[in-house]
Amino acid sequence: MRYEGTNAVVIGGTHGMGLATAKMLVEGGAKVLVTGRNGKNVEDARRELGTEAHVVRSDASDMSDIALLAAVVGQKLGRIDFLHVNVGVAELEPFEQVTEASYDRQFNVNTKGAFFTVQRLSPLIRDGGSIVMTSSVADEGGEAGMSVYSATKAALVSFASGFAVELLGRGIRVNVVSPGFIKTPTKGVAGLSAEEREAFEKIGNEVTPMKRHGTPEEVARAVLFLAFEATFTTGAKLAVDGGLGQKIAAPQ
Repeated sequence: MRYEGTNAVVIGGTHGMGLATAKMLVEGGAKVLVTGRNGKNVEDARRELGTEAHVVRSDASDMSDIALLAAVVGQKLGRIDFLHVNVGVAELEPFEQVTEASYDRQFNVNTKGAFFTVQRLSPLIRDGGSIVMTSSVADEGGEAGMSVYSATKAALVSFASGFAVELLGRGIRVNVVSPGFIKTPTKGVAGLSAEEREAFEKIGNEVTPMKRHGTPEEVARAVLFLAFEATFTTGAKLAVDGGLGQKIAAPQ
């Protein structure tokens, strides 16, 4: 089996892209620990992933949860080969409507939480292992209503570059996957109604050069390529966005 004998942790692995990645790892024979903070998603993931995965409720914005998680990972898996930091929250607001609370929510999860998760778990990664962090097509350029979210993801890419240098001596590669519009339950945006999600999906299909959303599985395959196959790649960002971030013109 492709990943037999490897241990992996997927932060934010109870739904969407993270769950798809965890499923591929389990199917490939890896021992996996996934985290999520939504109780229902945690229970659903436990049923879906089965006994080969440990599913832990943990909040990436809570420093005490991150500290506890390091102990849990050490207890359940010991040393690990791969860490996937997949957490993220987006709140779409015109910049004049951004509050300190919404600003902090996004930075606490997307940036602060991601940073300290890597700091706490990196000692458990075997030399020669890898880290993949999930950014977004929004980590470059500007879009109305996404100033804060985009900034959190731009910072994340910068962190990944720094981690790549910091961990180079241990042979640990650090890379970023940058998805565009992906067909996940939440569409990556907090608090949307069913009607708003439908409208958001329509916009995504229209602006993406390939004229469709990506699937969680397409992102997962890119993540696992960076994790295990791209052995001469570190500090890089791989777009999985249907050409959106590359400004490819769709055929008329």
